[in-house]
Amino acid sequence: MTVVTRFAPSPTGFLHIGGARTALFNWLFARRHGGTFLLRIEDTDRARSTDAAVEAILDGLRWLELNWDGDAVSQFERRARHAEVAHQMLAAGHAYHCYASPEELEAMRAAQKAAGEPMRYDGRWRDRDPSEAPPGVAPVVRLNAPQEGETVIADHVQGEVRVRNVQLDDMVLLRADGTPTYMLSVVVDDHDMAVTHVIRGDDHLTNTFRQIQIYRAMDWNLPEFAHIPLIHGADGAKLSKRHGALGVDAYRDMGYLPEAVRNYLLRLGWGHGDDEIISTEQAIEWFNLEGIGRSPSRFDFAKLDNLNAHYLRLADDVRLVSLILPRIEAKIGRPVGEIGRDLLTRAMPGLKQRAKTLVDLAEAALFFVAERPLVLTDKAVEQLTADTVTMLAELVETLRPLDAWQAARIETEVRQFAENRGLKLGKIAQPLRAALSGSTVSPPIFEVAEILGKTETLARIADISQPR
Repeated sequence: MTVVTRFAPSPTGFLHIGGARTALFNWLFARRHGGTFLLRIEDTDRARSTDAAVEAILDGLRWLELNWDGDAVSQFERRARHAEVAHQMLAAGHAYHCYASPEELEAMRAAQKAAGEPMRYDGRWRDRDPSEAPPGVAPVVRLNAPQEGETVIADHVQGEVRVRNVQLDDMVLLRADGTPTYMLSVVVDDHDMAVTHVIRGDDHLTNTFRQIQIYRAMDWNLPEFAHIPLIHGADGAKLSKRHGALGVDAYRDMGYLPEAVRNYLLRLGWGHGDDEIISTEQAIEWFNLEGIGRSPSRFDFAKLDNLNAHYLRLADDVRLVSLILPRIEAKIGRPVGEIGRDLLTRAMPGLKQRAKTLVDLAEAALFFVAERPLVLTDKAVEQLTADTVTMLAELVETLRPLDAWQAARIETEVRQFAENRGLKLGKIAQPLRAALSGSTVSPPIFEVAEILGKTETLARIADISQPR
């Protein structure tokens, strides 16, 4: 059997982080088994579905590097096929026309509510002759659902789950205007697309009981099911925007790398022993449905930050420069240019050791390409007293004759300069850091000086003695 999974989002907004995890699990399972990962856009809700939302979903998946096989399928464009199946069910007696008016149905629900009964369709047209239909009422098509026995799901995550059929009513398959409902469309599409494994959130578990009845009415093979617990916030409450229920695009804007987000989402509900850092290649080799837990996962930004910091340290320097350049150029209001790119690339090994996100990295790198004189932080200003400014001016004269402008040689000269004055290295290194970076935090300052070059280093030191 060739494994076929699918991700089937509704294009009514951004690609939610929970949807991204569902896509990841489907993608990993398909890749693990050398199978196929399909993308279906469930756009039957025409009032809420938008082209912009479709593009946001596609863009989010591309950013996460979850490449799907073949073209994305539009569920709406397959509506004729869905209706065709409903009519086949009508012909076989597995569905029937229901002529109950909206007013009748509302009265039925009100009576059930008043009696404390579950509100569901009571089957009033299941066995009636269509000749009794009231004039002017366009019928819907309802499933002729079994009323005896049970529907059982052998779920890879939830275990065996069952419900008595009497609890499931005759759901609508075709609306009065002939358009198919979501419940019918999903089953037809999964069957026609030869989906073997349906991996989705456990909020769909109730839907699955109903959808299985359509499979059985059509005598179609059932796919295997795996219903994943939802994601909660760190406080255990339902995930909301304050917890991180944002679109994937927001995580990109916050400076996370796609490989870090993939790793984090993988561990958000799936485990492999005590392993926390799992490469995509390793995830494909290890991923299975048995590793998915039954309890809701808790979203934790601190863990995501730590993972992202790890992947930043591993990332290629040229790639990181290309990722932070738009942020830097927006900040300084001009292109960085090739010289600036080279400067940032040489600085990247030191810069990326301290950053947790690309936002941090861009902020830390900014001083390398900022225009002089640098804007100093308040803490940097505190370092640049009249005495330290005078001392730095003297240091310039020590450094000016150096021919080999290398970090180790610069450090040797600065250490000797400090010793000659009976000072600890920090007493000169911190003011020097303030002068060269405009801050009290930077990569090792002698490495910074080497990267900036002799001319720029001496010029920045000279700048601090000028009136501001």
